[in-house]
Amino acid sequence: MSGTTRIAACHAAPVFLSAKETTAKAIWLIQEAAKNKANLVVFPESYIPAFPIWSALRPPTENHDLFKRMAVESVYVDGDEINSIRTTAKQFNVLVSIGFSEKVRYSSATLFNSNLLIGTDGEILVHHRKLMPTFYEKLTWAPGDGHGLQVADTAFGKVGVLICGENTNPLALYTMTAQGEQIHISSWPAIWPTRLPEGVPTPSNGEAMESNGVDGKASLSSAGRGVNYDNVAANRTRAAAHCFEAKCFGVLCAGVLGPDAIEAVTAGSNTPEIVSQGLQRSSRGATMFLDTTGTLLPGFTINSETSAREQKDLLQESEGILYVDIDLEDCIEGKQYHDIAGGYQRLDVFELKVDRRRRQPVIFE
Repeated sequence: MSGTTRIAACHAAPVFLSAKETTAKAIWLIQEAAKNKANLVVFPESYIPAFPIWSALRPPTENHDLFKRMAVESVYVDGDEINSIRTTAKQFNVLVSIGFSEKVRYSSATLFNSNLLIGTDGEILVHHRKLMPTFYEKLTWAPGDGHGLQVADTAFGKVGVLICGENTNPLALYTMTAQGEQIHISSWPAIWPTRLPEGVPTPSNGEAMESNGVDGKASLSSAGRGVNYDNVAANRTRAAAHCFEAKCFGVLCAGVLGPDAIEAVTAGSNTPEIVSQGLQRSSRGATMFLDTTGTLLPGFTINSETSAREQKDLLQESEGILYVDIDLEDCIEGKQYHDIAGGYQRLDVFELKVDRRRRQPVIFE
């Protein structure tokens, strides 16, 4: 596959916990990207209807109403919201990768952290459910399966998608590499705190968190110093490693934390000030591109009124669409050195088997 592919990564916030309004926003963003000649339009993790960030900062006993709203606003893969996005992809002849919280008809509360890759004809190319929810995500989503570990061979390149923490899983990443992946999409939330940020009082004693070590012990490591998660560094490290190993381009697409999300997650909390500060001070995710060596690949924004371009390394604080033009032939050179699923692999020594069956709660015969 040769030629230039234009990728549009939508660094956007959902209309928090509103599937209908977030779908309308997604359709508008697809139309905007298509107007600017994008071939592939990418959205963040669980863009529809939202990422359940409340589980990071509030105890489960406070979150019943938020979970109920999440379950109600999650969407079916064959529902109106997804069908509308499929129609838009076909209408504008673009590939679309979109994250969504998926509900299923056999349960009123089982949800999956899912992603669809939709073809230019509106057909679903890959329906992936995140293999394992990460940390507090287990309070919202069930584990997925291997069905979606597929790379789609499209007119604009061989495209694969993994969701957030899956990009830490070397077996999942190798599975994508072994299918000739040229464009790797990794989707991310707006924030992903593992601790209260420094300076935010703790619920137990009202004293501000300080990154001076666990139990007052000095340590040079970030874990030892109690440092919160650095979204930009952690996400780029994983994605860059995969790009270098697979010799593919990387698309990191992160969400944006909107004021409606902060208001909704803070409301009803027993510690609203702590939750609010925790949300606002947490490290923001960034949307960016990487080349086939894992090096940052500068993108550009396009002014909707003047069509003027502005080069950007990444988008982080503000919403927007980041574009990049790539040449798929750039995936070739690095394979001379390390083709880890081909000439640089020892298939007589290592063997990986992947079960792609879609799991169902019962099989009727």
